[in-house]
Amino acid sequence: MRHALVGNCSFQALVSDRASIDWLCFPRFDSSPVFGALLDAERGGVFDIQPAGGNWSSEQAYVPNTNIVRTTFTEERGTFEVMDFAPRFQQYERHFKPLMLMRRLRRLSGEPVARIRCQPTYHYGRIRPATRLASNHLTFDIPGESLRLTTDVPLSYVVEERSFLVEQEHWLVLTWGEHLEAALADTARSFLRRTQVYWQTWVRHTAVPGRFQEQVIRSALVLKLHTYEDTGAVTAAATTSLPEWPGSGRNWDYRFCWLRDSYFTLRAMRRINHFEELEAFVGFIKNVASRHPRLQPVYGISGETAIEEEILPHLAGYEGSGPVRRGNDACRQVQLDAYGEVIAILAPFFLDVRLREHVSENSLALIERLLSTISQVLLLPDAGIWEIRDDNRVHTFSLLFHWVGGMLAARIGENLDNASLRQAGLAVAEKASVAIESTWVPDRGFYADSLSSQNEDAALLMLINLGYLTVDNPRAHSHLAALERKLSVGDHLMHRYVHHDGIGDDHGATFTICGLWHVEALARLGHLERAEQALEKLVAHANHVGLLSEDLDPISGRQLGNFPQTYSHVGLINAAFAIAPHAAEIDDFARPIVRGKPSEGE
Repeated sequence: MRHALVGNCSFQALVSDRASIDWLCFPRFDSSPVFGALLDAERGGVFDIQPAGGNWSSEQAYVPNTNIVRTTFTEERGTFEVMDFAPRFQQYERHFKPLMLMRRLRRLSGEPVARIRCQPTYHYGRIRPATRLASNHLTFDIPGESLRLTTDVPLSYVVEERSFLVEQEHWLVLTWGEHLEAALADTARSFLRRTQVYWQTWVRHTAVPGRFQEQVIRSALVLKLHTYEDTGAVTAAATTSLPEWPGSGRNWDYRFCWLRDSYFTLRAMRRINHFEELEAFVGFIKNVASRHPRLQPVYGISGETAIEEEILPHLAGYEGSGPVRRGNDACRQVQLDAYGEVIAILAPFFLDVRLREHVSENSLALIERLLSTISQVLLLPDAGIWEIRDDNRVHTFSLLFHWVGGMLAARIGENLDNASLRQAGLAVAEKASVAIESTWVPDRGFYADSLSSQNEDAALLMLINLGYLTVDNPRAHSHLAALERKLSVGDHLMHRYVHHDGIGDDHGATFTICGLWHVEALARLGHLERAEQALEKLVAHANHVGLLSEDLDPISGRQLGNFPQTYSHVGLINAAFAIAPHAAEIDDFARPIVRGKPSEGE
């Protein structure tokens, strides 16, 4: 995937390393794409800025510590750059985050010639809007909507897709709804400067580990762009229908809010010292839980419960590999780990003194209700973390989160001097632990995926990573070794499982997060050198700007699946902190500090 992600927590866009906007959904993360060439080059629409000649090359990189991307073109007559960003900064004590994509075209050397194409579509490629010219902008006729391109490039050049000499700085501003009416160049330069300051300030307030700091920072910036600030929802990925393996049919829409993914994302954000995302999500989950006592595994980004799948047969799919789907039928599934995950999301407000002002009677009542639900459903079957579609079982992963929910509820009860909550939490945790232990397979030395099957499941590396199995437990080491034997590919990639799941052949793709869970488990059990070596190999699979997808082809190393994937970037953050929890000391000592050894003469 040769794309960079830009956005501002109102919308997201993928910019190719050829400065083509191949994916942009307006006005929300889960809306129809305005530009969707990622899924159909003919019907998806196009917005690119490229050299007019045929012999050229390009390079792409983020402006350091920002979500601003620069694509540089070199052609026979000269060089120019395209800079893409979505404005985001503080204004009037709020975040200014308009539905506005800004593109700057600037000559760097020589006399380069460029060409611009802007052909939006809508309703998933079914509508190709007519273009109307005004004094300094183009309006695209989408029924009931308002899409505009404001620019100081001659409009005829854009409409006719005519090549022109790049002699000065040009701006192209695509807006949805409220449009840019102020002075174009001055406003755009101000927005660029303020957006760059915003992101670089945000990064300076980010905690980093001792190793893999650049990768953790990029992962943090990716996670931030997957938070839909209007409601606090957190999405699993920016895209829909990118196949886990070409031709497999495993093409899913991930532009929604899974409670499980949100828990892991928010846990990682809290680890790097960002709390506002957690605070916003709690508002989202309280609204969802107050309306629907029985939790779904996934909701729309406004809390919608009905996000049923629809296949769009008129779209070709990524590289011709359909089907293209809108919506996700996981909303209909039973995934019982959600209750423990929501308790874990709420727990910091009771256990971290920095967040105590957010605790309320309603919050405590929600904890008690979630715990009560866990006690009722603890031994009921569900679809599990991997959302199997053939046969529900009592999954060990769900039992683990029943245990997590019980233990955290007990800690909350202890902090609040609430003996009944503490006792209820411990009782749930004990019952879950007994069930987990019943999945132990003694002759093979691992915990199985469910009470009724004996399959290896990489998700159960979380028994180690969430503290159920500790370093002094012999079963932890045996469990890790057994999963490695069955699921590892090489020494750093890992399948999620290898048994049939009712969907079809997965053709051997490895799941990026599973390799990262493996790294974290290695580190937590004391295998730091192996963990560090494996993580170095895993981060090498990131694309040219440091982004990770859902899956990896273990043969070619090619990225597969939806992109970028929050799970993968969460896993990278957690793995890096497990290896080197604290950043190296930075001070004014002239001599280098050798880890574990005093310097000579000391």
